Amino acid sequence: MQRRSQLNSLQRTRIGRWDIPGVHKLSLWQRVTPPQLFVASFAVLIVLGTLGLKFLPGLYTGEPLNWLDALFTSTSAVCVTGLIVVDTATYFTVRGQAFLLLLIQLGGLGMLAFTSLIIVALGRRLSLRQEALATGARDVAPHVDPRRLTFAIMRFTFVLEALGAAALYVLWAPRFGWRGAAWPAIFHSVSAFCNAGFSTFSDSLIGFQQAPLSLGVVMLLIVTGGLGFLTLEEGYLRYYAGRTEQIFRISLHSRLVILATTALLLLGWLLYALFEWNATLKPLPVGHRVWNALFMSVTSRTAGFNTIDYARATDSTNFLTILLMMVGGSPGSTAGGIKTTTFALIGLLAWSRLRGRETTSFWSRSIRDETSDRAVGLFVIAFAIVTTGIFLLTAAELARPDNGRFLIRMFEAVSAFNTVGLSMGMTPELTVSGRWIVILLMFFGRVGPLTLAAALTIRRSGEIGFRYAYEDVVVG
Repeated sequence: MQRRSQLNSLQRTRIGRWDIPGVHKLSLWQRVTPPQLFVASFAVLIVLGTLGLKFLPGLYTGEPLNWLDALFTSTSAVCVTGLIVVDTATYFTVRGQAFLLLLIQLGGLGMLAFTSLIIVALGRRLSLRQEALATGARDVAPHVDPRRLTFAIMRFTFVLEALGAAALYVLWAPRFGWRGAAWPAIFHSVSAFCNAGFSTFSDSLIGFQQAPLSLGVVMLLIVTGGLGFLTLEEGYLRYYAGRTEQIFRISLHSRLVILATTALLLLGWLLYALFEWNATLKPLPVGHRVWNALFMSVTSRTAGFNTIDYARATDSTNFLTILLMMVGGSPGSTAGGIKTTTFALIGLLAWSRLRGRETTSFWSRSIRDETSDRAVGLFVIAFAIVTTGIFLLTAAELARPDNGRFLIRMFEAVSAFNTVGLSMGMTPELTVSGRWIVILLMFFGRVGPLTLAAALTIRRSGEIGFRYAYEDVVVG
């Protein structure tokens, strides 16, 4: 009876707001849902970037991009992917590179502003729009203030990018000169922290194979940018609490992020060293082989920088890269993929079922079934979109001379959807149809999974619990 009266009250409220003359109706802005707002903001930014690439003066060293290539480049920059149809180093002037960097920064910060509202737990009454974004995540980290986290996004972004640029400038000044090193240092610091993969060097970072300090700085920027700001903020609060002798508990979310990230980095490091030791890494000294294998493990999940030519890498390496690209970075970061927590939750769910346990647990905590269900749902939908993209890209590129190399198309589609930016050299040679497919994959990969996560999290007001009668089916 109570549920029915609540529903009737809700219906009367809706009728009173919409159907009774003289009563104020909701504006278009108020009717827009947070996922719709998120998708629209990225679409508008991509359109503005495309128009800028077409009409702003002084962006190119030669002929300007055509409309399709401008849309492709804008989408890749805003979605912090890194796939390019022209050489960023030679095709664009410094002004053009600065415009791309602006799109990368805006795209990265736009993603972070949205995900911070979804992930952070809010222990106070919110506006309806904020509550719609945060519902389902209130128990993640109730000790983190949402306004503090929003400020932390800006603080971590600009401080870490500035430190990275300063470090790269000092390291690159002897090679490029004190004036010539400034712009590449700034560009690569922002691109690495935003996990974009754009480079002002034609060969990406292949020229730095034997520069371990430079690779180390880039790796630190990639990892910190891919951890997620909730984890970074909790790490900062834990450090501050330790100095003041206060007790601060890291949330289960951040523990899972750190453990999954560390495990994936170490496993990828070992396997890349094994697969490429006597292949693309063979010309390098032993120490540099080990360091470049670690760099491959770092960049393959999120960033898109490369120190080897993936077209010359072994099939084992490229397939491992595909798997790591699908996982991606962590929630609340600029990284793509299904996210480390989704991957870890699916693994924990499978392990608990194999042991005959009904509840998924980690670090002496039980994880809600609906959270595990969302992880499985996200994985299934992401897998379906990627599979469709691979099929369409394969069909669109039938006329290519390397038609027998299915792995190239699979690599390209997975890199686009997971906004990684690595390529086996296929991107500049894509057909018109192939470029449209990759554009859509980049856009869906950036806004799709997160929008779906928000939609799965938000529960509609007045929804009545209901299910049909159970009936089983045979599995396996």
